[in-house]
Amino acid sequence: MNKKTFKPSSELPAGFIDRQEEELLARDLLISNIKKIMTKYGFQYLETPSFEFTDSIGKFLPDKDRPSEGVFSFEDDKKWLSLRYDLTAPLARYVAKNFNNLPRPFKRYQLGTVWRNEKPGPGRFREFLQFDADYIGTSNLFSDAELCFLISEILISCGLTKKEFIIKISNRKLTKGLLEKLKINDENKQSIVLRAIDKLDRVGFEGVQYLLGKGRKDKSGDFTKGAELNEPQIKEIINFLSIKDLSENNFEKIEKIAEDNQTILDGVNELILIKKYFSLLKFNNFIFDPTVVRGLEYYTGPIFEANIAFGVTNNKGEEIEFGSVGGGGRYDDLVKRFNNQDCPSTGISVGLDRLIYAI
Repeated sequence: MNKKTFKPSSELPAGFIDRQEEELLARDLLISNIKKIMTKYGFQYLETPSFEFTDSIGKFLPDKDRPSEGVFSFEDDKKWLSLRYDLTAPLARYVAKNFNNLPRPFKRYQLGTVWRNEKPGPGRFREFLQFDADYIGTSNLFSDAELCFLISEILISCGLTKKEFIIKISNRKLTKGLLEKLKINDENKQSIVLRAIDKLDRVGFEGVQYLLGKGRKDKSGDFTKGAELNEPQIKEIINFLSIKDLSENNFEKIEKIAEDNQTILDGVNELILIKKYFSLLKFNNFIFDPTVVRGLEYYTGPIFEANIAFGVTNNKGEEIEFGSVGGGGRYDDLVKRFNNQDCPSTGISVGLDRLIYAI
């Protein structure tokens, strides 16, 4: 009897794709435009390794109690290594290692592949090319404003008009202060709340309410455990998330929510200052959106997100809610965890493959 010949599958793992010439040429053009813009603004090019020690990045993954969740990892000589989840944590490690030899501010940009062991979807891959630009060693909020302006320049270089994208801004201090005020002190519960707020565009206010409460089951039947907050806490968070612009009237609403919470008030004042810097840059393609919290936990201040404002179709020709193609924010404590040195910093990231998928 003949033994059955083994035939390997030609299928790819979920979240990974082959990229053909048309897409690769578009990617090359985008990279060329980015390099020109970064050189124009005086940023230095940097490359870091694809692998880092898991301890260097694990704390900032979606579930910090399970450091391997969200990353591809393996054990090597009794040390855990992970494919980089983003380009920011490796940058912080690089800055700490070269702390005394870098200029202040250190303006760096990087292009590189990142890997995320997460549920894939339209335009959401487990392996993708990412662009980052960062200001290291400055607390001047003009750098945050300029990074938003740079995202805009990059998107315009792709052929988008200002009507086809919007930069959403907020401040992590607003949600941090709100959690303080509502006495939500448990770190795990805080993380669940922030992830719930971050999902508003995808699940709506009702979905966020479920995630702030007992939990939510999605269309596939997967259940996400909630933060188990009480009704008054949920109501106050939903009221806060309903504020949608930077008008004086809405600043007053936020100040009323804050009462005497200084963290919230500091966040409001920083946003007012960034708004003034936007005026100096003649940049008006932005809105305030308190639902922008960014999924990673290292953000400490102003945060921003670049969203596509036109319909995107999937491979079935169906229009989908696409969301952001990039974002970032201030992470004043990320370098400090390596060397205990103060190093206020801010940065942006753009998922280039996701952006190309959209356009």
